[in-house]
Amino acid sequence: PGEEEGDMVFAKQLASLAEVYVNDAFGTCHRAHASMTGRPQVLGGGYVGYLVERELDFLLGAVSDPRQPMTLVLGGAKVSDKVPVIENLLDRTKSVLIGGAMAFTFMRAGGMETGRSLVEADRVPVAGAIMEKAAKAGVRLLLPVDIVVAPSPDEGGSAFTVEAGAIPPDMMGLDVGEATVKLFDGVISTSGTVVWNGPMGLFEKKPFDRATRAVAKSLARATGRGAVTIVGGGDSARAVSEAGAAESVSFVSTGGGVSLELLQGRQLPALKALLGEGR
Repeated sequence: PGEEEGDMVFAKQLASLAEVYVNDAFGTCHRAHASMTGRPQVLGGGYVGYLVERELDFLLGAVSDPRQPMTLVLGGAKVSDKVPVIENLLDRTKSVLIGGAMAFTFMRAGGMETGRSLVEADRVPVAGAIMEKAAKAGVRLLLPVDIVVAPSPDEGGSAFTVEAGAIPPDMMGLDVGEATVKLFDGVISTSGTVVWNGPMGLFEKKPFDRATRAVAKSLARATGRGAVTIVGGGDSARAVSEAGAAESVSFVSTGGGVSLELLQGRQLPALKALLGEGR
C-alpha cells in the first residue's frame, strides 16, 4: 500500500539504499508511486535511463517537430482516450485515420447507421466536435469506408463486409474492410511521420485481426521509404510483432498507457520528480 499510495516514509526507506536515482521504467512513469516520485524527491532529483531517453526522443522529439506530412492512425475502443491525442497534435497533423470500435462513435456523430456496434453514446457530441475542429484546421479525418460485420465476436464464420453506414440492425462491426485498408495504406505510404495507437478491429479474434495486421505491414513499408513510424499501445505493438514488422518500423514503445498520456500532452509524475518537482 505504501508504494502505490506514494507514501513518503516508504520513499525515504527506499532512498536510504541509494546515492543516485536512475529511472529506466518507462511503463510506470505515469504512476505517482513511492518508488517513482517519492524516492527521487528525497534524493533531490535523478536521471533517466537509456530506455526512457529513447522513448522520449520518439514520443516527444519526433512528434514535436515531425517530418511532414504527419499521420495519426488511431483505433481501439475508447474515444475518450484518443480525442486528447488528436487535440494535442492537430496543429502538426495532416491526416487522422480512425479505425477500431471508436470509429462507430464517429460514424454515429456523422449520422451513419452503426447497427449493434459498440458506440460510446455520451461521446458522440465529442466526436462530432473533433470532426468539426479537424475540418476547420484543414486536417483530413478519414473514417472507414467499409466494415466487416458479424452477429457477435464469436461468430467469425458468419462475417461479411458492408459499406460504412449500411451495417444491418442485427449486426455489429468488428473490423474495417479491405477498401478501408487500401485507403489508409495510400495515406500512410505518402506520410513523413506516422504515429499509430490502437487496433483497427477486434484483433484478438480471427478473422477480425486482418486490418490491424495490414496496417502493421503498411507502416513497415512506409519506414522503408524513409518515414518515421512510431507504434504505441499493447495491441498495436503486438500486431507489429506478429506481422513480423517489429524490426521494420522506426520505434515500438514499451509503454501502453504512458505512451498515450505523452501523446495527449500530459506531464508524467515520475519525470517531474526527476527534476526535483513535487507531486
